[in-house]
Amino acid sequence: MPAFHLLSSISELSGVGSKRKLILNDHGISTLQDLLYYFPRRHLDRTSITPIRKLEKGMVATLIGQVETFGEKSVRRGKLFQVILSDGTGILTLTWFNGVRFMKKLFKVGDRLAIHGKIDWYNGPSITHPEFDKLNPDDDPISTGAVVPLYPLTNELRSIGVDQRVLRKMVRELLRSGLAIPELFPDPVLKEYKLISRQDAFKQIHFADNGVKLNNARRRLKFDEHFFLQLLMALRKKSIQLTGTKPLPDIGPYFHTIANTLDFELTDAQKRVIEEIHDDLKKKVAMNRLLQGDVGSGKTIVSILISALAVGNNAQVAIMAPTEILAHQHYESFMSLLDKANIPCALLLGNMKKNERQSILRGLKTSKIPVIIGTHALIQDDVEMKNLGLVVVDEQHRFGVNQRLKLLKKGWNPHFLAMTATPIPRTLSITYHGDMDLSIIDELPKSRLPVVTKVVEPSRLSRIYAFIKKEVASGRQCMIIYPLVEESQKSDLAAAVEAHKELNKNVFPDLNVGLVHGRMKSEEKDRVMQDFASNKIQILISTTVIEVGIDIPNATVMVIEHAERFGLTQLHQLRGRVGRGTDKSYCILVRRNITETAQSRLEIMEETNNGFIIADEDLKLRGPGEFFGIKQSGFFQFKIANMITDGPIIRDARKAAFKLIENDPDLQESQHRLLREIFLQEYADQLEMIALS
Repeated sequence: MPAFHLLSSISELSGVGSKRKLILNDHGISTLQDLLYYFPRRHLDRTSITPIRKLEKGMVATLIGQVETFGEKSVRRGKLFQVILSDGTGILTLTWFNGVRFMKKLFKVGDRLAIHGKIDWYNGPSITHPEFDKLNPDDDPISTGAVVPLYPLTNELRSIGVDQRVLRKMVRELLRSGLAIPELFPDPVLKEYKLISRQDAFKQIHFADNGVKLNNARRRLKFDEHFFLQLLMALRKKSIQLTGTKPLPDIGPYFHTIANTLDFELTDAQKRVIEEIHDDLKKKVAMNRLLQGDVGSGKTIVSILISALAVGNNAQVAIMAPTEILAHQHYESFMSLLDKANIPCALLLGNMKKNERQSILRGLKTSKIPVIIGTHALIQDDVEMKNLGLVVVDEQHRFGVNQRLKLLKKGWNPHFLAMTATPIPRTLSITYHGDMDLSIIDELPKSRLPVVTKVVEPSRLSRIYAFIKKEVASGRQCMIIYPLVEESQKSDLAAAVEAHKELNKNVFPDLNVGLVHGRMKSEEKDRVMQDFASNKIQILISTTVIEVGIDIPNATVMVIEHAERFGLTQLHQLRGRVGRGTDKSYCILVRRNITETAQSRLEIMEETNNGFIIADEDLKLRGPGEFFGIKQSGFFQFKIANMITDGPIIRDARKAAFKLIENDPDLQESQHRLLREIFLQEYADQLEMIALS
C-alpha cells in the first residue's frame, strides 16, 4: 500500500483518473486531507431509523422503505410527483412540486430508499421534498448492523461514477493506509474537554463503530472548527488590550446637563450599560464593545449621553450610520439634546454642497465640531479629525471590516462602540462578536405599549384600509411596506410604485399618500420623510428602506405586504417603526403565499414582541449566514460545526482558545507548534480580516 500524507493529491487513490480528479477538484476535493473533511451529511444506523407506523406529524425522521409505485398528478397549480413507499409497518407518501419530468427518471418499483424529512399528514404520513438516497444491499443498517455514512452527491459526481459506494471505498482505502493524522492539542486539553483523538475522530465520522462513537467524533471535529474561530477572537481581543489609547475618565460638564433635561427617566438597563461603557472609557485600553438592544429600548439616548461624556474629556466623536435616512434621524436626535449643552454637532453626507462640506471639514480638523454624524462619507480621505476619541457605528454588520477600520484610523486608536437593534442569540454573539465586550439593554421604557400583530389574508384588505382611514381621522399615520429582495428588485420596486398609484387614486383619494424607496435621490427621500414626520403625509408607501432608524411617534399602523418573504428579524425591525408613541399600535402582516411554513413563521410574530425569542427562531429557520440579512462572505465556512446547535461546544472551545492565548499569546511553545502551523496556513485570510477589524 502506498505511503500517503495529508497533502497528497487525490489521484493517489486507486480508481481516481484524470477525469475523476478534475470533477473532484471542482467539488473541493484536491488532496487526501480534503477527502477526510468531505464529511457524510447523514448517517444511518438501526437506532436512528423510525418505522412508518411510529411517524407523527411535525417530527423530523429518518426511515428506510421500498418504492411501491410512483407517478405524476395534476393539481390546480400544475403537476406534482409522488412516490408511495412502504416498510412493512405502513405506507408513506413522498411529494415533489418541482422537476416532475426529471423525477420520473430517478425511481423504479422495488428501489430501497433512505428518506429524511419533516412529517406532514395528508390522509396518512407524508413528506414534501424529502432528502433521499438510493440504497445498495450493503447499505442497509437493518440487515448489516453497520453505521452507514451518506455523503453529499451531485449529478456531476454521479455522472463520473462516484456514488455512495465509490466514495466509501475511497475513504476506506485512505483510512486503512496507515495515514498519520497529527494531533492538535496536548493531552491535558483533550482530557479537560473530554475529546477523542483527531485520528479516531476522522475514523469514526466516516465509519463509526456505533452511535456513541459517532457522536464523540462529531463533537471533536466541531470543537476544532469552533476553536480556530475563537482563537482568532482571542488574538483580536489580546491585540486590543496591548494597544494603548487615551482614557476618557471624567464625567465632564455636559453629561448631567443633558441627563437632567430629559422628560423621561432612564431605565435601569440604560443606566447599567452607561456605567459599563464609562468603565471601559476610563481605561488606557481602547474600548471594543457591542451595545445590543431591542427596537425601542433606547440605544440612541445612551449614545448621546456617552458622546457628551467623551466631549467632556476634550475628545471628538464620530457616529456612522448605514443609510442617509438613519443618519438624518440620529442627527435630529443628537441636535435636540446636544444643543442644551451647547455642543456643536454636524451631519456629513456624500452629496452635500461643496461649501457646506468644506466648512464641516474645517471644523473637524480644528476640533471646533466635536460631534460628527454621517454615512460612508465619514471615511473619505479628506475627512481629518484633530482629536477623535470615540467611534460609534450603528448596525455595524452593514459595514465592511475595512470601512470600520478607515474610520478608526481617523484617530489614535479611539474607543469603539457598535450598536445593533438586532437581538443576537448568545451562541451567535460569541461567534461573530467574540472579540467584543457585550452590553445588553434588556428592558423597554415603561411607556412603550406592545404592538398588536395580526396575520391576515389579502381578502381582508378592504377592512384594513377602512381601519387605516379611521386611524388617520383620529390624527394618526400609517405605513405600508413592500418587500425588496435582490433577485427581483425591479419587479418589487414596480409593485410599490404601482401600489402607491392605486392606493392614492382609488383607496385613499382624500388623503396624502407618500412614496419612498431606495432608488430615489437623497433630497427627494428626505423631503418625503420630513413631510411624513410633520404629518403632511398621512400614509407612507415604502420599501424596506425604513427598516431602521425611523422614529415617528404618531405612526400607529404598519401593513407589511408579502410578509412571508421577510425574515423574522427583519419583520421585527419593521414592526419597531410603530408603537413609538403613547397610542396603541398595530402591525398587520399580509400573507399572500400560503404555506404551512409561512404560517408557522408568521404566527411567531403574532405570539411575541420579544426580539430575543424572535432572533432565536429566525436563526433556526435561516441559519447564521442570512441572519443579519447579508451574506457573511469571507467568514468561516464550517464543514461540520453549527452555530445554532453547538452552544456548549462553542463555550468549551472559547474557554480553551482564550486560555491558550492568555498563556502562550504567540503560540511559540513546542506543544503548540503544529497548532500554530495549521492556524497560519489554513486561516490566513480570516486572521488578516480579524486583525483588520
